[in-house]
Amino acid sequence: MSTADLSRAVWNKSTRSDGNGGNCVEVARNLPDIVAVRDSKDRRGPALIFTSDEWIAFLAGVKTGEFDLPS
Repeated sequence: MSTADLSRAVWNKSTRSDGNGGNCVEVARNLPDIVAVRDSKDRRGPALIFTSDEWIAFLAGVKTGEFDLPS
């Protein structure tokens, strides 16, 4: 398993993240062919790496409620 080079990653945190006690993730979408996600409280920790297609599928699932908890 190879490691992605994240040295040029530009990390973005949601503007809505201030009101939830700091439980946030940061996303880097400026890398060629991948999207990286990390914990904003552990910036030196591991990052999840997604292909562009995987990221698009994930966002589509979020928007349609695929990952919502049962009420």
